[in-house]
Amino acid sequence: MTTTPEATITRKRAGRHAARWFDICSYAGLTPERGACAMVDGTQVAIFRAFDGALYALSNLDPFSGAYVLSRGILGTRDGAPTVASPMYKQVFDLRTGVCLDDPRVALPTFPVRRSGDRVEVALTDEHRQ
Repeated sequence: MTTTPEATITRKRAGRHAARWFDICSYAGLTPERGACAMVDGTQVAIFRAFDGALYALSNLDPFSGAYVLSRGILGTRDGAPTVASPMYKQVFDLRTGVCLDDPRVALPTFPVRRSGDRVEVALTDEHRQ
């Protein structure tokens, strides 16, 4: 997947970080229950489309192995929460929050993601910049 240099700037609101939205791919280009990886302004983001159409975006870095592989993980649910299991050591992460359900002390950064027409966009805030 490729990113485009165009980004929408959202003004910073009280208590929030300024966000820049990046066009990632077409919605149809995301296979349900499979992940995709995008390089967004130097940050690897794993993007998932669930069977119900919901979109999720979190860091592609598996904190347990140090490998950028979460986009290759297995999607599922645990206690009603949508999840991804790392393909390395199989730790399970909540797609909504990034929290590791096997070790709640560990959490992945999550990213705002939205559907804009037939396109999928991911936002990076100042706190996400590497």
